[in-house]
Amino acid sequence: LLCSKAWCFAAKQVGQKYEPEMATRIEGQAMKTNLTRRSFIAAPATALILLVVVMTADPKPKDESVTFFLIGDTHILANKKEPAKLDDRSAALNAGLIDVLNKLAGTEIPKTAGGGKVVSPRGVIHAGDCIDTGDQANVKMQETEWSAFADDFGLTGKDGKLKLPVYEVHGNHDSPRGDGLVVKKITERNKTRLGVTNMSKTGLHYSWDWGNVHFVNLGIVVGQVEDVKRKRRYGPHGSLDFLVSDLKEKVGTSGRPVVITHHVDMLRYSQPLPVEDKKAEGMEWDPADVKGYYDALRGYNVAAILYGHTHARNVFRWDGTTKGAETGIPVFNVSKSSHFASKQQAFFYIEIRGNNVIAREYQTKDGWETGSWTPQTWTATTVGSRK
Repeated sequence: LLCSKAWCFAAKQVGQKYEPEMATRIEGQAMKTNLTRRSFIAAPATALILLVVVMTADPKPKDESVTFFLIGDTHILANKKEPAKLDDRSAALNAGLIDVLNKLAGTEIPKTAGGGKVVSPRGVIHAGDCIDTGDQANVKMQETEWSAFADDFGLTGKDGKLKLPVYEVHGNHDSPRGDGLVVKKITERNKTRLGVTNMSKTGLHYSWDWGNVHFVNLGIVVGQVEDVKRKRRYGPHGSLDFLVSDLKEKVGTSGRPVVITHHVDMLRYSQPLPVEDKKAEGMEWDPADVKGYYDALRGYNVAAILYGHTHARNVFRWDGTTKGAETGIPVFNVSKSSHFASKQQAFFYIEIRGNNVIAREYQTKDGWETGSWTPQTWTATTVGSRK
């Protein structure tokens, strides 16, 4: 595998049948397949999928390993008839998820998932929809759900059942307009969140460093561009402005890796402009803001974009369009991790070492009574910043 002067994004799969969404490149020959919202990269055990993105510059990153878990869509739910109590299904699933997250460090990873051991994670990134009813009027249910989230996940790794620091964003089930209980709680938590080096004017968006890697959490969506004044379905609360200023101040021309998290998927909304107001106002993410987001990343070494929302895992490359790209940023869409409506859940374990990004998925089919590694890996190699 020769990847000098380029991003190489590879995935291996064993013993599973999927509906693939990818561009397959083997020895310079490309084969495109159909792209669907909930599909992901897949291939037989003997296949090697190479996704190549041309880069510029050649920084010399540190070899320090940075590992973390990516979860999403926990949807902690209160009992509707007794809103002061949790739904039994939700409580059990969340407890099982946290138990797994606490126990994985140091355990063996099977060869089918790349081998090695789980290096002690720096923390857990939560891609949003922490609770379930933040988009509804029942404040008592929201209070019960958030209290359970805070008690279970804590903040620092020492004040909750989770023994790792947590870095969450809000989703549409937390507070779609950005003015609900969960957003207020996240803003308050950011004041004492471990390692935070920068916060937005609103206090909602924030960034931090793990080793040589810069992380930016941007809430539900990224926006909004100044030249499009129409109403947004979800309030971005200045996340685009914060991203632009944060990358300039904290990363600059260093070429070091950047990881960005938000809740909503951008692929569906990467549409050609202009889009008429009525159509755009009904979308979860305004296409003008999606383009502004993509443009803001130019010149930076974006190792990964992370999000949730779809309740299904998807891995692809994004070049600002609506389809899988020949070149683009590696994107990891995490599945639901403890949603009350299903026993099938999953999360990512991601490792960044120097220029290499490796993602593995840990899954359950029985509501975290048992769990196993998905028999595949995704690997990206970065050697510089995008034009």
